Amino acid sequence: MKIYYEDSMPYAAEFFSELGDCEVFSHKTVNPDTLADADVLLVRSTTKVNEQLLAKNNQVQFVATATAGTDHVDQSYLAKQHIPFISAGGCNAVAVAEYVLSVILVMAKRLNWQLADKTVGIVGAGHVGSALSRVLSVLRINYKLCDPPLADAGDTREFVTMNDIMQCDVISLHVPWVKDGPYPTQDLFAKTRLAALQENQLLINACRGEVINNQAALELFEQGKSLNLVLDVWENEPSINLDLIPHTALATAHIAGHTIEGKARGTEMLYLALCQHLGIQASKKLSDYLPKAEPSSIHITETQNFWEVVQQLVLNVYNVETDDQHFRTNMRGAEQFRYIRKHYPIRREFSAIALNTGNFADSKAIYALGFLPA
Repeated sequence: MKIYYEDSMPYAAEFFSELGDCEVFSHKTVNPDTLADADVLLVRSTTKVNEQLLAKNNQVQFVATATAGTDHVDQSYLAKQHIPFISAGGCNAVAVAEYVLSVILVMAKRLNWQLADKTVGIVGAGHVGSALSRVLSVLRINYKLCDPPLADAGDTREFVTMNDIMQCDVISLHVPWVKDGPYPTQDLFAKTRLAALQENQLLINACRGEVINNQAALELFEQGKSLNLVLDVWENEPSINLDLIPHTALATAHIAGHTIEGKARGTEMLYLALCQHLGIQASKKLSDYLPKAEPSSIHITETQNFWEVVQQLVLNVYNVETDDQHFRTNMRGAEQFRYIRKHYPIRREFSAIALNTGNFADSKAIYALGFLPA
């Protein structure tokens, strides 16, 4: 069995080498000839899987993406060809939630906010939105959920309308890109809704670039609009609107979910799915391969207050300002956008860090964020 996997999938060789004859490929050079003899095709979001790519293949039996998003895969074509398709939904949910938390903490410091008094509006209550809501609950930060499709499907959580979301201090977007149908998300924040935001609100997009109309945002900024806008995702990636970058409060290159755990968890999910497809007992797990974090432990003193500790821990593990500065310094066009994503440095999740909290009063809440006891 020939297994082809994209070169940006961490630990793919370790997971798949015993299941077949593995070949690695780059999204830059892959073509129909490359994959002519593939039985299994494993990709990330940089490879577009469609009829053209598989034009010379008549034997592929399993296609999967090690990402939560599936916009790059023509699922209708695969279904017509009776080719099973799997995605790694939820693989990066924790990573994105931790990214958003870093953003909120950084912006709260800039805006002199007391987060206990603020409300976060979460648009999209799937894997990522749910992960973010758990983090906010641990920190006792108020939040509201908006997800009409889930509400209509019978989800029993309490949901609010977009009108309610627009009154929140922070609005964080975690929806798929849906162009039409009853619940479209394309241009969810077009000019009218963007214009309605107040200068003391914070809008974060870490889902799909097309959910915010970037040109409308730029026009409003150029007209003097004051808005705290944080973009990790952009319209027309990687050929994004460079003129918008200087107006953003924080800007990154679609890396919110790019922890080593988040990316590698996608590989592990594909491994488990392929084993199930083949009727093979899975024998490997992600913890077998993850490296030790540096630093691997942090000490907390009992004299610190709760928010000091949260700031210290979160920003020591991941400070979004570092990525923002690198992006602004190096972003010149599509190739730089691709390069920043491709060569993103190792970033860890809270679960990689062991804590010694001593007699700190809120130890339970800190560990609930995902940190490990030392």
